[in-house]
Amino acid sequence: MLDTKTRKQEILDAFHFRHATKRFNDEKKIKDEDFHLILEAGRLSPSSIGFEPWKFLIVQNKTLREKLRKVSWGAQGQLPTASHFVVILARTDVRYNSEYVIEHLKKVKQFPEEILSGLLERTKSFQEFDLPMLDSERALLDWSCRQTYIALGNMMTAAALIGIDSCPIEGFDYRAVNEILQNEGLLENGNLSASVMAAFGYREEDPHRSKTRKTMDQVVQWVK
Repeated sequence: MLDTKTRKQEILDAFHFRHATKRFNDEKKIKDEDFHLILEAGRLSPSSIGFEPWKFLIVQNKTLREKLRKVSWGAQGQLPTASHFVVILARTDVRYNSEYVIEHLKKVKQFPEEILSGLLERTKSFQEFDLPMLDSERALLDWSCRQTYIALGNMMTAAALIGIDSCPIEGFDYRAVNEILQNEGLLENGNLSASVMAAFGYREEDPHRSKTRKTMDQVVQWVK
């Protein structure tokens, strides 16, 4: 079993290893068990109120990838070469009294009826007053999208820890991507919407420069 010091170093090494890979070696494929680990990291990620407002769409079909490439300026190198390409979808039906929310709390979270009504009332208050989002469908979607980025980060970190490259992608025409996916019958009749993309595979070449970031003092402030 790894000691704490070794484990800490492995984590830091993974973050230094990870970079936004623009082109992958299209002859190297991720093993099924390794990609399952990446998906598990996403599935087990936390979300606000535990709603899990996401779906991970694994796009391996070359024809569909090409359709997406035409409307995704930020994925021109990744879509044709990535071993696995993921479109992370965010749920649009996360209003406190929606069928999805009620069924999720009952069947997935397994809350008993005597607790459920109070939890739904608290969720209503949260969505109405604490983080107002009930006046706009866009605000509800934005809330879901923020949760998907937690899963995205965990998936990329899990990949880096086992030597697999990745790239998060926002550079695409959201309306066009949603239209393509809707036409393919992949958005549950509007209950899902594209949030962010991620490509996974093995880098074609090493990055041309070392990782650059602000210093710790520039990004951290302690309030004592």
